[in-house]
Amino acid sequence: MRSRPYGPDLTPPWKRHRPAPEVPAERDLVVEEAATGFCGAVVRCEKTAEGFTVTLEDRFGKHRVFPLVPRGFLLDGKAVTLVRPAAPAPSRPPGRTASGSVAVPGARARVARESRIYVEGRHDAELVERVWGDDLRIEGVVVEYLEGIDDLPAIVADFAPGPGRRLGVLVDHLLPGTKEHRIAARVTGDAVLVVGHPYIDVWQAVKPASVGIPAWPVVPRGEVWKEGVCRRLGWPVDTPAAWKRILSKVDSYKDLEPELLGRVEELIDFVTPPGQE
Repeated sequence: MRSRPYGPDLTPPWKRHRPAPEVPAERDLVVEEAATGFCGAVVRCEKTAEGFTVTLEDRFGKHRVFPLVPRGFLLDGKAVTLVRPAAPAPSRPPGRTASGSVAVPGARARVARESRIYVEGRHDAELVERVWGDDLRIEGVVVEYLEGIDDLPAIVADFAPGPGRRLGVLVDHLLPGTKEHRIAARVTGDAVLVVGHPYIDVWQAVKPASVGIPAWPVVPRGEVWKEGVCRRLGWPVDTPAAWKRILSKVDSYKDLEPELLGRVEELIDFVTPPGQE
């Protein structure tokens, strides 16, 4: 017969101590200290010069401090090893949208309001969507583009603004004495707000540093501005591709000039007044 091999521990199985389960010493956990029989709720767990300790408080308010040792406590009459509770996860700051506002995770888009925001062109609309899209969906604001503002008076009349139906318009190159300024003055009213930035085109509202250029080039009058920009930057004269390149560099409001940021925020506030659905 072959003898059964034995390990170095010859203690019979029924006499061996199984490791006691580890239990975090969470505040208010009620345990009994095995050696003294002191029973109390956990007040705190801390590190001392002698090692980690736990402070218990009995029902009379008396405190006693005990070391955290294996099988040192009883929980519901069974031996346990108290251990330090896990550190609380660091609180995360609230997320932010690209516009810098507090994000609302899981929020559904609101049913569109009657009020609207109009912008001059497709590039303006795409830039507004990229930075303010989350905010606009929560507010239920639709942005549409006009392909220029020469027909703005007729467009406003057709929109029929009024109480609960406001119209905000963002205009490029809105400077005193310009054609754009004269048109804006004709339509501005209690339910219509026209604001603008000083740039020839919304491309310039993107910070040059974000695009990776020192500055936006100066293009002489008489030359198509966007094509002139492409030539002076050494880009192919392909304005859709150039705009795609510029827009890809915009991650948040930090990539835009303040002159545009303030005007878009003003329009959003105008078409979403308190109490208006």
